[in-house]
Amino acid sequence: MSAAPATHPRHLPLLAALYTAQGLPYGFFTLALPVLMREAGWSLTALGFLQFLAAPWVLKLLWAPWVDHHGTRRAWLLSMQLGSCALALGLAALGFHEGSVGLFVAVFAFNLLAATQDVATDGLAVRLLSAQQRGLANGVQVGAYRLGMVLGGGLLLWLFARTDWATTFLAMAALLALLTLPVWGLREPAVMPATAPPAAPPLADARAAVLAPDPAAAAIPRGRALALLWWHRARRPGVLPLAGLIFCFRFGDQMASGLITPLLIDQGVDKATLALMKGTVGSGTSLAGAALGGWWMLHMGRRGALLGSGLAQVGVFGLYALAASGWGGLPLLWVATVAEGLIGTLATVALFSLMMDAADPAHAGTDYTLLGAIGFSLASVGGIAGGVLGDALGYTVAFAAGGLLSGAGVWALVRWLDAHPLNLRVHEAWR
Repeated sequence: MSAAPATHPRHLPLLAALYTAQGLPYGFFTLALPVLMREAGWSLTALGFLQFLAAPWVLKLLWAPWVDHHGTRRAWLLSMQLGSCALALGLAALGFHEGSVGLFVAVFAFNLLAATQDVATDGLAVRLLSAQQRGLANGVQVGAYRLGMVLGGGLLLWLFARTDWATTFLAMAALLALLTLPVWGLREPAVMPATAPPAAPPLADARAAVLAPDPAAAAIPRGRALALLWWHRARRPGVLPLAGLIFCFRFGDQMASGLITPLLIDQGVDKATLALMKGTVGSGTSLAGAALGGWWMLHMGRRGALLGSGLAQVGVFGLYALAASGWGGLPLLWVATVAEGLIGTLATVALFSLMMDAADPAHAGTDYTLLGAIGFSLASVGGIAGGVLGDALGYTVAFAAGGLLSGAGVWALVRWLDAHPLNLRVHEAWR
């Protein structure tokens, strides 16, 4: 069997373009909306509820099996990309103001298109990448997504601060159209029938049971069964505990990270400086974190990279807690921003690589989406908890609580995976 589809470098620019396209509108809206709403007098609790606009990233697991097994990924990718371009063009013709219902609907629609595109992209990546490539390729994935955030949260927010909605959305449509070009030449690899995994090395009986082949891996259901495929995939041994532990880690992370932009606004940082600090420098350092994360995966393995970066995040949120309590002023906020971009990206690369290891290539998009929806997207409710806690007890307590919860979550995740490797792919990559 030829390994070319899994190793040929031409696939990395394609994946990079697709993940950049996801980060572009997300970067703009996650920075622009909190700024506009906070300036309009919204409370931290109300800002936390903006997380519900990202609901498609959780709900996508409901239609992930349909995307995974119906039509081609090329067709799905082109449809979602061109749909995003059309939406941006349509929004350029409309007028908005702070708190506009139409603006919130637009954000929801962008998230719906990007979430569906993500199912197809993730499934394609799992099939294209070999086990040895996943760590490095997830550095490319996260780096590309962060590049999209640089363009959206830096360039487009800077443009918005100096022009208007129409100009900003026209620029967004043009960038999305450019990022769609690599999809036109996509030749999707054939769906490979599931086979039993290679023989595992001698293991304890408990681990050997976890590493056993999935007898349902070859079955691709049709009709009504397809709608419930995500539920059958979730019921496999160890899947829900793994997703739940990722959720626990991400919940604390989201509690703290959702407060960063409001903190900067309340500390007197203006929009131009915020665009430079968070959109350009912060996301730019995260590009370095993505490159370092890919290298780290190759040299430290999933366990060392996940544990090290996860615990380092506790220190990053501690910096923000100190800044919120009056220490360090703007210089400390700059240090924390750079550190958060670097360390947070390292942790994300490690988690994404782990999720790819856990996904079965025969159900790649469904499995990856399931873990992502529960472990990552659902954890966005941590932003609500952080907002409520911030309003009630202040930024310092909220940042400290989020940091401690994220640290406890990553420690529990690592300890569980030490004893429950889930499948052979995870077992081989874990150490």
